Amino acid sequence: MSPEENIKQQLAKKFGYLENKINITRPRRLFLEVDLANFREVFDYIVKALNFAHLISITGLDEAENLGFIYHLGAENGIVLNLKTSANKNNPAIKTVTNYFPGADIYERELIDLFGAKVEGMAPGDRYPLTDDWPKGEFPLRKDWKPSL
Repeated sequence: MSPEENIKQQLAKKFGYLENKINITRPRRLFLEVDLANFREVFDYIVKALNFAHLISITGLDEAENLGFIYHLGAENGIVLNLKTSANKNNPAIKTVTNYFPGADIYERELIDLFGAKVEGMAPGDRYPLTDDWPKGEFPLRKDWKPSL
């Protein structure tokens, strides 16, 4: 059995509701989508039990009514697991993962500035990547954003 298949089986065994939501997209790449309510327990298991010890990045997506968030996690053996969740665009609240990966701070600040995500539990800090004088409520990577002239 391949390492990717092994990971897929472990996740499906631990979280039965994920059985049909785990895809091996190519060698060393898995993609998994989980609802926001179950995100934290699945993320915790992936990091701690499956030893995905590296946060590669976090990608934000505008999906019409929702904002999507893909956490790209890497293991020592070169496997990358992409864990996706979504939150309603009217209240796009997610919890910080800086307690697992302190470097997630920069990615989460990008989600706040560029998409308007609300990252709960995040330490206070500077804006990134937008300047401090950027207009409040203006999120340039949302599809419905129109620059004010």
